[in-house]
Amino acid sequence: MEKNPFSVSVNDTELMIAPEVISDLDAIEIMDGHFHILKDNKAFKAEVIEANFEDKSLIIKINGNAYTVKIADKFDRLVKQIGLTVGAAQLSNLVKSPMPGLVLHIMVEEGQAVAKGETLLILEAMKMENAIKAPADAIIKTINITKGMAIEKGQLLIEFNL
Repeated sequence: MEKNPFSVSVNDTELMIAPEVISDLDAIEIMDGHFHILKDNKAFKAEVIEANFEDKSLIIKINGNAYTVKIADKFDRLVKQIGLTVGAAQLSNLVKSPMPGLVLHIMVEEGQAVAKGETLLILEAMKMENAIKAPADAIIKTINITKGMAIEKGQLLIEFNL
């Protein structure tokens, strides 16, 4: 199990949670998306309302109260710390790989119009799936990769006509 803490944002409040805290929860799925949780001799009813695995966010309801939860592991924090965020690519018509990895899926085609934030491709790196998103509204000029291709950090992935 991972030993580094997870950075968790709950309704925009940042928390650091150690993995052992999560493993200490006594949680049972009582039906699809509904859980019964025991923590420190207190019972909680939890329901997953919405899950977005691309940006690692959830909307959950605990005892009737809704919370927006975003999770970041040590790799997400490292990418943010060294400035390899999507926002940094907005000044360019190029999308380059923020890390070495394997292209799992390409969701766009040359000539296709994309909106800012739309997922372009899924890159697997360190056993995590990372969504690479469009930095701005644009038209795909060229796709320089193929599904299953191993890529290096900084490698050109997609070129846009802005």
